Amino acid sequence: MDPDTEVDFDFSPFLVRYKSGRVHRLMGSSRVNAGVDAATGVTCKDVVIDADAGLAARLYLPKGVLPRSKKLPILVYFHGGAFAVHTAFSAVHHRFLNALVAAAGAVAVSVDYRLVPEHPLPAAYDDAWAALRWTLASCAPAAGQEEPWLAEHGDAARVFVAGDSAGANIAHNVAMKAGGARIEGMVLLHPYFRGKDLLPSEGADPRFSQRVERTWGFACAGRYGIDHPFINPLAMPAEEWAALGCRRALVTVAGLDTLRDRGRRYVDTLRGSAWGGEEAVLYETDGEGHVYFLEKSGWGDKADKEMDAVVSFIKGRRLAGL
Repeated sequence: MDPDTEVDFDFSPFLVRYKSGRVHRLMGSSRVNAGVDAATGVTCKDVVIDADAGLAARLYLPKGVLPRSKKLPILVYFHGGAFAVHTAFSAVHHRFLNALVAAAGAVAVSVDYRLVPEHPLPAAYDDAWAALRWTLASCAPAAGQEEPWLAEHGDAARVFVAGDSAGANIAHNVAMKAGGARIEGMVLLHPYFRGKDLLPSEGADPRFSQRVERTWGFACAGRYGIDHPFINPLAMPAEEWAALGCRRALVTVAGLDTLRDRGRRYVDTLRGSAWGGEEAVLYETDGEGHVYFLEKSGWGDKADKEMDAVVSFIKGRRLAGL
């Protein structure tokens, strides 16, 4: 058979890799140009963080920000897509970031990290860490590498790392690496965590567990097991959570998502660990599936409420009903 058409790994609905090494992505390839968003007035531009590594980002600035205005929170965001699809320039994440930046009044850095399988993990984690360091350095004019939007408008004392699904996994692992470099907050939207032992929301079918192990092995090229802390932080001893370098944490889950029990347990584990933070909040949405808000934001009441929860967290307000 032709190795360019013979399937090596079927990662549907995300991509297919052929034995020749060719990768065909089945979704997440659309790109929206930077500019001013008509619906929110948010302005965005694209920047290169590390040309040699191919690391870039899309920066967002809310409407009405004036020179020498008050400093704004900074949101370093990592898009989802199973580590394999979408980019910082994808239509669905571009739309979501515009809405979030407008509502939160924050500056955002949406990171275009390298994707698997061309760049197996930990490449995405390395890119995310580099992007966070670049963001912090860019807020300090004396550093000599400042980015004007961040230097002028970003508050380095109010940095949040956030992401959806695989991007939430990345945000967690960046916060773990941050350690003593304290981050104000971490927002994990329907985080992608797995493990060998199935939780109730994942069912009891051993084929599910086998599929989870195969897809994780595909993402990391077999470098890490399914209970490695990268994918299963619940396996970490309580004392190791002390490295989580954020002051506050928000985790959201959805009732119809197989990942929901891991998100719930993440919060319980964090609260009972050696983490030195001040607040770990769980926000649940009933009757919805994984990252439903990416498609329903602005149209659905539940999506609007989840957005409000994230905005309240960034602004330091107590979440209603929690």
